Amino acid sequence: MAQPLVNSCCRCYSLRSGSIATGLLGILLSIISIILIFTVRIDFKTILMDWLPQNVVKIIYALNLVMTILISLLMIMGVMKKNHFFMMPWVVLGLMLAIGLLISVIYNAVVYFIDGYVLGGSLWLVIGLLSVVIYVYLWIVVYSYFVTLKNENDRGRYSKQPYRR
Repeated sequence: MAQPLVNSCCRCYSLRSGSIATGLLGILLSIISIILIFTVRIDFKTILMDWLPQNVVKIIYALNLVMTILISLLMIMGVMKKNHFFMMPWVVLGLMLAIGLLISVIYNAVVYFIDGYVLGGSLWLVIGLLSVVIYVYLWIVVYSYFVTLKNENDRGRYSKQPYRR
């Protein structure tokens, strides 16, 4: 039986509240990002397929964000219904996104440094790594609630705590 990594969110909120807030934050940031993708004039690039046209890259990013919204809604529904199976896609995707975010932050900072933009690279690195830390913490909160619900469902929600020495 796995143990939660943390017992509360920010030391004053429940894991349930933190999980709901994380899902809502993911939805809000995804909606804002979709709006920005199609309204702000930015050249989007991909690390591996830099030959793709800008419109295709924007559509790929937007589809990823729509999937994030759907998976976050599913996770929130899992929290509300106390069903850890609904939370599983978010937990798995969240871990992959954390790794992707870290790679993206490091890659972009290195590109800035190579191009001679030391201040831009430094800011990208500091703000990016801070974002990674916050994201990983929120993932840990959701994962901890996921484990709590899984443990409850495995032993029966209303049974006693297992005996531990």
